[in-house]
Amino acid sequence: MIVGVPREIKPDEYRVAMLPVGVEELTEVGHQVLVEAGAGQGSGLTDAQYQAAGATIAADAAEIWARADLVVKVKEPLPSEWSHIRSGQTLFAYFHFAADEALTRAVVESGATAIAYETVRDPRGSLPLLTPMSEVAGRMSIQQGAKFLERPQGGRGVLLGGVPGVAPAEVVILGGGVVGSNAAKVAAGMGANVKILDVNLDRLRHLDDSLPPNATTLYSDRHTVREAVEAADLVVGAVLVVGARAPRLVRREDLGRMKPGSVVVDVAIDQGGCVETSRPTTHHEPIFIVDGVVHYCVTNMPGAVGRTSTYALCNVTLPYVLQLANLGWRAVAEKDPGVAAGVNVHEGRVTNQAVAKTFGFPYVEWKDASTDRG
Repeated sequence: MIVGVPREIKPDEYRVAMLPVGVEELTEVGHQVLVEAGAGQGSGLTDAQYQAAGATIAADAAEIWARADLVVKVKEPLPSEWSHIRSGQTLFAYFHFAADEALTRAVVESGATAIAYETVRDPRGSLPLLTPMSEVAGRMSIQQGAKFLERPQGGRGVLLGGVPGVAPAEVVILGGGVVGSNAAKVAAGMGANVKILDVNLDRLRHLDDSLPPNATTLYSDRHTVREAVEAADLVVGAVLVVGARAPRLVRREDLGRMKPGSVVVDVAIDQGGCVETSRPTTHHEPIFIVDGVVHYCVTNMPGAVGRTSTYALCNVTLPYVLQLANLGWRAVAEKDPGVAAGVNVHEGRVTNQAVAKTFGFPYVEWKDASTDRG
């Protein structure tokens, strides 16, 4: 099989979808790997390292899209890439389809098979390919929130951990999953007063046992959310509904009750955001202000720490890439329900129920959408 690794073109995206060791493992079992020139530069990986591992360096992305049977990426294809996607091709990347109808339609119309990292499950039902980037994003959310609380950045001028004699910041985290728990650990470790909200009481019990005393767990309902964000200096949106659009927990009307210069870091922006006023931003222009509240809504937060993120991501994706290359996606999906859960689009059909419901597409089981092509 020909496996292609194009350079990521999303603004300020420094990750790459494969390490040289991945190239070596694929080529050792007979596959050909095409890597676009400069693809690893943002993560400190050179073309020479990829060549030494057995890759063929492609001069541009067009060659990869034209030749590869399996295209491995980090982020979703951007509009300039859509015309290159072809029927019979398999794409393996973060897609977050429920946040982008145009992308969904483009991949449907291409006839390709899209396997989304964010909906692949392991035998325990967790999300192994989303977890490492959620860990990075959760920890980064506090770094970025602390920075934008500084007055020159538009914030309230609050030091997250306070100092003796001055109260620390109030941090509210909406969602107690991987992003939320990692955000809570960092915020609590910096000395902030932390409230973490979730609707899963078992999860709240676990967090209550594992977090330090300056972190409090709260059951999430409309009144609790409203009261919590009203008192907050920093709000982290960490809500995830797998494959679906994030629920909007903070409404526009709530901003008027928040402290002027308070900060929202909406990590859920990849899935549409959990704050009504959120819209996607970039690392180059990360914030905007609505009703006096600073909004940080960067859609590829882990891309800023490309080296850490690339290694964390490829550690978990490589075993799947090897299986897909060795067996073909259909054979892998047939034996592994977790991989089958990752198949979001196949040959012009939406095969993820949450995505289909979001945009009104007919939902088809991936097996029913399949033909003899692998």
